[in-house]
Amino acid sequence: MWYAPEQGFDLQKLLQVMKGLAWIDYSAIRYKSPPPATHPHHTESKESVPDLPPHMADKLAQFTRWMEHKRYSHNTIKAYRDMVKLFLMFFQDRDTTGITNEDVVRFVNEYMVKRNLSFSYQNQLVNGLKLFYREVEKSRMDIEKIHRPKREFKLPNVLSKEEIKGILEAHANVKHRAMLSLIYACGLRRSELLNLKPTDVDSKRMVLVIRNAKGRKDRIAPLSAKVLEMLRTYYKAYKPKRWLFEGQYAGTPYSAKSLQSVLKQALVKANIHKPVTLHWLRHSYATHLLEGGTDLRYIQELLGHKSSKTTEIYTHVSTKQIQQIKSPFDSL
Repeated sequence: MWYAPEQGFDLQKLLQVMKGLAWIDYSAIRYKSPPPATHPHHTESKESVPDLPPHMADKLAQFTRWMEHKRYSHNTIKAYRDMVKLFLMFFQDRDTTGITNEDVVRFVNEYMVKRNLSFSYQNQLVNGLKLFYREVEKSRMDIEKIHRPKREFKLPNVLSKEEIKGILEAHANVKHRAMLSLIYACGLRRSELLNLKPTDVDSKRMVLVIRNAKGRKDRIAPLSAKVLEMLRTYYKAYKPKRWLFEGQYAGTPYSAKSLQSVLKQALVKANIHKPVTLHWLRHSYATHLLEGGTDLRYIQELLGHKSSKTTEIYTHVSTKQIQQIKSPFDSL
């Protein structure tokens, strides 16, 4: 066993000198910050990842160019690139062609499991690795044996109509009210709202056109007369040009951070003490449609879900049928 002084220690230099001569297990010191405390809601790592050695950086750049060529979304490219980089950094003293399925298991156990990272975070890693080893790095890796974690079954968070009303009426500012109202009224994702343009509001057909949504699909959502009137009031006051909801400077889109702040302020004013996110409004929209008698197939189209199984989860949170069930306790 060798020891090296911490002061002036250069890990990269040591790895270069010992490459081909010895295998160095430095997993205990790979990242300077300690693993975060386990928490059921911890979903992603905040640790900074050092730069990759040149032979791996070239492969990662090739992977990025391939995804750009295939027109993957910016968010997907960033997510997959960051995941693959994190994985490769774990084995930076190895050649990429020599990394095996056993190494994937080791990485999951030593990095993800110990940090209690979420199912979705690990699943994103699997997506990135499968793509990287299928399209860029032809190696001994059997991508069919890169297994996904057992899926968590979590019910979507849903607000009551009274709570929704309190949130939407909390803001006197017509712009803030219009943004939150449109998310709920049309079941929008945050990015879908922020990407809207004035021309996407089709007042003649009474629909909102949602372009290039998740999966690069367009869809339409019905606009009620009440929502359309609110949008007209907003438009007259702000006169947006490029984006339906513009930021502080004309021609720039409203930021996701500012939108989250708008919701946070509304929750305080409405006296709602739940960890509500913007996506709760979308979940509530779908659930309230289902409870109102809308067919599940139509809800799937309105939400832009590729699979009906994704939409079916709302049947588990709808209380309409459950409330008709009488507990045997009541007959005692």
